[in-house]
Amino acid sequence: MRTVVVVGNPKPRSRTQHIAELVANRIASAFGARHELTVDLSEYAEDLFRWPDERLAGVSSAVASADVLVVASPTYKGAYTGLLKSFLDRYPNGGLSGVIAIPVMTGGEPGHALAPAHSLSPVLLELGASVPAKGLFFLMSQMDCADAVVDRWAEENLTKVFWRGRPSAPD
Repeated sequence: MRTVVVVGNPKPRSRTQHIAELVANRIASAFGARHELTVDLSEYAEDLFRWPDERLAGVSSAVASADVLVVASPTYKGAYTGLLKSFLDRYPNGGLSGVIAIPVMTGGEPGHALAPAHSLSPVLLELGASVPAKGLFFLMSQMDCADAVVDRWAEENLTKVFWRGRPSAPD
């Protein structure tokens, strides 16, 4: 089972990436998955509006072939970043069919806690991914206890995604 992380933070090696990789590592350690790849979209910003683009085509293919995809973004204006939207727009409807997606969003205000469910999950579902668990909204003020926050989310949600160490059937 292969896990891939996509991070839509315009800042390279961001705290959002750190949280997304914690989630991917929890999946890997709990269910024998392999965290295979992290795509930091800040490294591809100049390529996103070039059609076609060989480098992004390879990345898009690797993402679409993941078993589990952790999709992460900071919360901007109550939603995910334009950087992430531009990347996801490269896929046709159904382009992520067969992929289990885990939405992860970071933010500074608890009032945005529903952003993963209201903004990121719908686009992942439109692209054909299965989103069987509640996404993680991570408050940046919790960075000093990030492991505990991610562990708590994992305990509450990963049994919805995996059964006996195998991905659940797509919705």
